Amino acid sequence: MLDDIIRERRRKLELLKERGIDPYPARIMRTGDVIEALDEFERLASEHKEVSLAGRVRSLRDQGKIIFTDLEDETGKIQAVLREDMLPDLDFWRSVIDTGDFISVTGTLFVTKRGEKSIEAHSLQFAGKTMKPLPDKWDGVQDVELRLRERYVDLLAHPDVREMFVRKSLFWASVREFLENEGFLEVETSVLEPEAGGAEAEPFKTHHNALDTDFYLRIALELQLKKLVVGGFDKVFEIGRVFRNEGIDREHLQDFSFMECYWAYHDYRDLMKMLQRMFRFVIEHTMGTLSTHWHGHEIDWSGEWPEVDYVSEFAKTNGLNPVHATRDELFMKAKSLGLAPDASLEKGRLIDLIYKKTVRPTLVQPCFLVGTPIIVSPLAKASAENPAIAERFQIVACGTELGNGFSELNDPDEQRRRFEAQMALREKGDNEAMPLDEDFLNALSYGLPPTAGFGMSERVFAILVDRPVRETVFFPLMRRAKEEAKEGRDLPGKKEAVKGTKKESAAKDASAGKASVARKKKEL
Repeated sequence: MLDDIIRERRRKLELLKERGIDPYPARIMRTGDVIEALDEFERLASEHKEVSLAGRVRSLRDQGKIIFTDLEDETGKIQAVLREDMLPDLDFWRSVIDTGDFISVTGTLFVTKRGEKSIEAHSLQFAGKTMKPLPDKWDGVQDVELRLRERYVDLLAHPDVREMFVRKSLFWASVREFLENEGFLEVETSVLEPEAGGAEAEPFKTHHNALDTDFYLRIALELQLKKLVVGGFDKVFEIGRVFRNEGIDREHLQDFSFMECYWAYHDYRDLMKMLQRMFRFVIEHTMGTLSTHWHGHEIDWSGEWPEVDYVSEFAKTNGLNPVHATRDELFMKAKSLGLAPDASLEKGRLIDLIYKKTVRPTLVQPCFLVGTPIIVSPLAKASAENPAIAERFQIVACGTELGNGFSELNDPDEQRRRFEAQMALREKGDNEAMPLDEDFLNALSYGLPPTAGFGMSERVFAILVDRPVRETVFFPLMRRAKEEAKEGRDLPGKKEAVKGTKKESAAKDASAGKASVARKKKEL
């Protein structure tokens, strides 16, 4: 079936070439985009001003001496009317144009008897021939694996997915705008590092041929940004990609966008106040409201977020004080919860494992989780009032961590001791423990002022739109199709698209949705 369609389209491609028409021209007639024509429609129509609009053919309705086609670009959709008395070679165009092709139409704007804003074609230019048919307007592509593997088809089939990605752009633009308004300087640091530090995660490794040296793809932005604070920049932030060689689930990817900011001469509580303002600013600019929905819950981001004490909540839920409990007690608790803990796990890892299973899922409304045991945060600054507790907070909502902040450790001797403890864990087989970074220790020896730091990933956006994080990434990494085929798996690319419901697809008018997207882009 598909092969027959492709053969027929290739035949039409040859007809274009025989007529001396370039099926893939570099330049086409275009005076503006569709939304501009629609915004100025009354004036342009009354003046009978000729315009040229280009886009993808979304539908063809052939009525003999007249053909109606929906022409769509990124900004919107307009009906193009091809009439035999205005286009003497209409029969030729009828024989070569398919839905999905790109054309440019030059003509005047008018309103049809049915009240539809349209452009009457005085001339037509071919702008690009397509070889495969588009997914049906109503059917779309429902197979998630196929949608992610062939994201370009998903975007064509679902205007709401395109709009989601515009929102994502607004999300990061709003983060940037807020921090710049607060006086933070945006910087860029290297993706390749001699040591992968700043977080507990397994890195990706690569080789630099010119230097004949192995490097790691960064797992965090932290250490390089702290070096900049040592160098005299008091307020810095970076939005960039980080890479972690870990598992895939609803909340985790191997490469993802991350933001970290550092604020000299302030502590984590100063940062908490600023970040609540930042979250409100970003969420309102991205979603248009401070009330969002997640898994059937209405999430209220306004008001003052409460503080939740880590130790108290852990003890209340599990009957164990995580600071005072022994490693064996925690191990047995983890087993009783069905977590199948590895026998090599240290006390801090066990506490974190149990917390993520029992406490964090209950925290649905936004809150600040404070009072984290220092043993769970081995690289954090200890509280002066209680050395067993870290000067750390987490922004938690929807049962997950949305951001992590600290009063940064700035004692080089203590930092070395912490690194050495991490190295001991690495020697026991903990691939996520941090390596000892001599260059960072050297930087700290020149002095890091009291500094507050915070980091968050694009998981925040995924929570706002209530989707798995990999569905909010244009092209998430996936197993290669050949490898899936070898293992005997159903290969998504070989499946027919499963029909969706008209109710789902018709819930939003595509043209209005596209216009909305275009206007949001202009706000950037």
